[in-house]
Amino acid sequence: MSEAPAGSPPARPGKLRSSTGALLPLTLTTVGVVYGDIGTSPLYTVRECFFGSHSVPVTDENVLGVLSLIIYALLVVISVKYIAIVMRADNRGEGGILALAALVPQSNGGNGLNGRKGRAVLIALGIFGAALLYGDGMITPAITVLGAVEGLTVATAMIDPYVVPIAVVILVGIFAIQQHGTHRVGRLFGPVMVVWFITIMALGVAWIVKAPAVLWAIDPRHGFTFFRAHGLHGFAVLGAVFLAVTGGEALYADMGHFGKRPIRVAWFSLVLPALLINYFGQGALLLLDGSAAEQPFFLMAPSWALLPLVALATAAAIIASQALISGAFSLTQQAVQLGYSPRLDIDHTSSHHMGQIYVPQVNWALMIGTITIVLGFRSSSALAAAYGIAVTLTMVITTLLLHAVATQRWNWPAGLTMLVTAPLLAIDTAFFGANERIKNSE
Repeated sequence: MSEAPAGSPPARPGKLRSSTGALLPLTLTTVGVVYGDIGTSPLYTVRECFFGSHSVPVTDENVLGVLSLIIYALLVVISVKYIAIVMRADNRGEGGILALAALVPQSNGGNGLNGRKGRAVLIALGIFGAALLYGDGMITPAITVLGAVEGLTVATAMIDPYVVPIAVVILVGIFAIQQHGTHRVGRLFGPVMVVWFITIMALGVAWIVKAPAVLWAIDPRHGFTFFRAHGLHGFAVLGAVFLAVTGGEALYADMGHFGKRPIRVAWFSLVLPALLINYFGQGALLLLDGSAAEQPFFLMAPSWALLPLVALATAAAIIASQALISGAFSLTQQAVQLGYSPRLDIDHTSSHHMGQIYVPQVNWALMIGTITIVLGFRSSSALAAAYGIAVTLTMVITTLLLHAVATQRWNWPAGLTMLVTAPLLAIDTAFFGANERIKNSE
């Protein structure tokens, strides 16, 4: 066990990470740790849009509109914002909102955003965002595990009283294995998540073939038409659409565990294609059978494959919790090193990757918080609004910090920076407003 000295810069990730020969196994491990959260979003995203408390009727126009919003949320928020831009902002290989805040340069004076007071405000925002990410680290395991176990009710309603107890047992197991280290956990989870992504891709293809008209959702005009038709109610549905991109902050926070290249390779070669195809498939199912809105993901499967799919979904949901848990460990190490947190026990679990760590106090605190949330909310639908508010506000803060880093550290021209960050901020605030509207109307 070792503890990083307070105030020291984050350690540079291990050199093995950049080796071409190590790319494939490291990418496989990345799939198992980083992409569980966003990879299991198809379990509940489309259902919340058409069967949640602020759903819209299942019509062809609504299906294409919602799908268009989901598609472009994935492309813009994850592919452009996080993968292409935010991941450029690493603090000696470490990612996450505190690493981004630490990149804001010191100032010699002044009271504007570029001055001392401005930097103090940005650092305070970063710390607040980190606190929200800890909350996300408790909500994510709760909503993903509940969402998967609820799939059992599709097979038999008799399981309904046991959903919460089963979820609690699974969550205890998730946190118990964290002490074995990210690389061992990832090696165990990686192959399972590869099977998951291949499976959801196959399910999507099967339904797209039956209703190829669903592919017209690629036209962004369907999204604009959806808002024009539904007004403020359509804006509330945007809060459910946001569930498709909730793994973005976890992706960035986990950068110190694996490095940029494996995360990017995994996203563009496997994760993004699988997600898009599965969402198209769920839309195709709804075009053919509107009554499937209650559980569109599980009803994509033929009856003989339902129970195996529920089992695989439960395994994937267990893994989904890993992204935020390991991200919380990285966040804690950065907070200690930057002097924002008391010193804690930090176990370095790999001799090759300095960023792979385990923080026992944080692990058990997250476990207690997560179980408390499950016992309090008792369903994934009840958790959806709280989940969205925590993550959207973190994303807003990330964009504000990105703007400061781009202008003050990367020396981007002000016009270019605004051209990049203003649309991202508009999207983030729209998602936050939608989730806040859902919360206030309940």
